[in-house]
Amino acid sequence: MSEFFEIDFLDVESSKSGDAITLRYTLNGVSHIHVVDGGFQDTGSSVVKHIKKYYGNPTYIDRVVATHPDGDHAGGLRTVLKEFDVGELWMLRPWVYADKIIICFPRFSSVENLKRRLKEIYPNIAALEEIAENKGIPILEPFQGKRIGAFTVMSPTRARYLDLIVESEKTPESVGGGQKGAPAAIGSWLEKAAERVVAFVRAVWGEEVFSPEETSAENEMSIVQYANLCGKRILLTADAGRASLSEAADYAPYVGLELPGVDRFQVPHHGSRRNVSSDVLNRLLGSPLPSKSADGEEKFTAIISSAKADKDHPRKAVVRACFHRGAKVVSTEGASLRTGHNAPEREGWSAAKPLAYPEVQED
Repeated sequence: MSEFFEIDFLDVESSKSGDAITLRYTLNGVSHIHVVDGGFQDTGSSVVKHIKKYYGNPTYIDRVVATHPDGDHAGGLRTVLKEFDVGELWMLRPWVYADKIIICFPRFSSVENLKRRLKEIYPNIAALEEIAENKGIPILEPFQGKRIGAFTVMSPTRARYLDLIVESEKTPESVGGGQKGAPAAIGSWLEKAAERVVAFVRAVWGEEVFSPEETSAENEMSIVQYANLCGKRILLTADAGRASLSEAADYAPYVGLELPGVDRFQVPHHGSRRNVSSDVLNRLLGSPLPSKSADGEEKFTAIISSAKADKDHPRKAVVRACFHRGAKVVSTEGASLRTGHNAPEREGWSAAKPLAYPEVQED
């Protein structure tokens, strides 16, 4: 069998966007199936059906990755773990490190009580842990440098992940932290509401305006993965923010990834303005070009997991920024996408229609 890969970005259609990615590839004549996130709980059955229909009706999946604890990524993996025999589950569980971080939580005198509270705070991955333990699926830590099949984890490091647990608005009040709970939730709601009330302004080619706000600690926990498959450089970012993407860029030389330059780029967090900056995108993708690349002459493909009904994503500023660096930009809005090399033909599948360059962006 000649080497190939196919990566499917499944349409997670709801009022909010989610991520569900399935991959099949060959290495040295051996085929692998690799699932990265499963969307919401209701998405899980669609992920299972897709794998069975297009990947040869397998009963076994080599590895499953839960990139971070949010329900729009981890929820559907419950069904995947139940329906298939799974070789490895890769995910980070905050409670595993309770004994290391309890010093930061003065309200807790017992490690076991902190573990219990963290499981309550992150129910999506707690549910995955329970299923995996019941089925005997090994759970592995995807910290920087670990190999997940053909992919290498670029971010996070263990040290930064522990810091993010402590910094999170979801976790109990920590040493040096602000008051958490209801006030934080209200603040988060107001911030999201303000982000939805957006004015659009016309902008010239190359102009980019991103949000000064940072993304959440949970998004920064996202596992960033890189692989070179069939000579194509693939970067999967989940909901990673600027700090996580910068950490991944710092690590790139250690895995032979010469930046800037990737061939397939998952735009983080459904195209949110809070996850990227011009500087970060310059490091990963290159500096802005003097003009738009001609059709068919784009330097790379930027893929956005965004629901058609989600009016908040993708942000036009982010779509523009990808175009500025020579991308063909596609989105899952209303349809699943496949990208690959030497992949088997699929009846009824055709090339995705690229997004148009936005002449306006958020003020």
